[in-house]
Amino acid sequence: MQASFSHSFLSKIFLLLILSCFVATIEASKKQVSAMYVFGDSTVDPGNNNFIDSAFRSNFPPYGRDFVNQVPTGRFTNGKLGTDFIASYLGLKDLLPPYLDPNLSDKEIVTGVSFASAGSGFDPLTPTLGNVISIPKQLEHFKEYKKRLEGMLGERKTEHHMNSAFFFISAGTNDYVINYFSVPIRRNYTPLTYGQFLLQHVKDFIQNLWKEGARKIALVGLPPMGCLPIVITLNSHNVIFERGCVDKYSAVARHYNMMLQHELFLMQLNFSNVPLGAKISYIDIYEPLNNMIQSHENFGFDEVDHGCCGSGYIETTFMCNGFSFVCSDPSKFVFWDSIHPTEKAYFRLFMVARPNIDALINA
Repeated sequence: MQASFSHSFLSKIFLLLILSCFVATIEASKKQVSAMYVFGDSTVDPGNNNFIDSAFRSNFPPYGRDFVNQVPTGRFTNGKLGTDFIASYLGLKDLLPPYLDPNLSDKEIVTGVSFASAGSGFDPLTPTLGNVISIPKQLEHFKEYKKRLEGMLGERKTEHHMNSAFFFISAGTNDYVINYFSVPIRRNYTPLTYGQFLLQHVKDFIQNLWKEGARKIALVGLPPMGCLPIVITLNSHNVIFERGCVDKYSAVARHYNMMLQHELFLMQLNFSNVPLGAKISYIDIYEPLNNMIQSHENFGFDEVDHGCCGSGYIETTFMCNGFSFVCSDPSKFVFWDSIHPTEKAYFRLFMVARPNIDALINA
């Protein structure tokens, strides 16, 4: 009996040692990430639009209601974005700042910034509709940033810094919701040909990032667009009592995501054009967000078809403001306004994406 007890005790110690080594390995790999750079739209814009002449802003209450000191930073939610959780998880910083913030110190920018702009997209027409920062312009800002970094670190260290950084891209929803589905000129495209048109811009952008030294790139797919409260409102006969997801819009997202994954696979497969050590990871948000909506009770959500701010049916940007009604508990809502998730929903999306992030940075 004593021998059996000793064997059991030693087995537990051995398992604990293995677990400790595994955790130490993961922690060490995360420390190898030098910085995080983000490009895209309002899902990852921490406040760049505060510094441009655009109506697509959220630097006023009730945005930021659950942020540190209830500060409305320009994030389109009640608290943190998913990219803030990722930056913290990677051990870089608690909050990823906007590149255009003139008060950023040299020390702050070294570990990463977001170049994203609310209202932007891959279609060149999309950012012009809201006078926001286009994806190519975000790339130009990144090149400016890189020059500043070279002045601090030197060219060789900057090159290593870029090779070790984590790049994150989230865009495409605006291309459909405020452009393709709304602007008559884009009806010259079918959903298939418009998706192909967007994907060409996606591929061009990734190749440009490779040229600038990016080696670990994560690209987010489209959400179930037919479940966004504003899409439900604009496509329901009775906006109060008929608020189910509109599948024809979500079907477009599903098809685009399939095409995107295929194109990323082909890009990675074409070794002649892929820089040594370059990896691309697709981040699925469609299924995780759809699960939160369809099985909301399992995740602690009560409200899934309207946002916390105002009526929650159409309010976003300046329509969600200090005079709007705000729900008492945003954690019960999947959406903060009629388009953007709550901090809780962003955190859950981050948790689902974490294995993909680990695989990418450890590749």
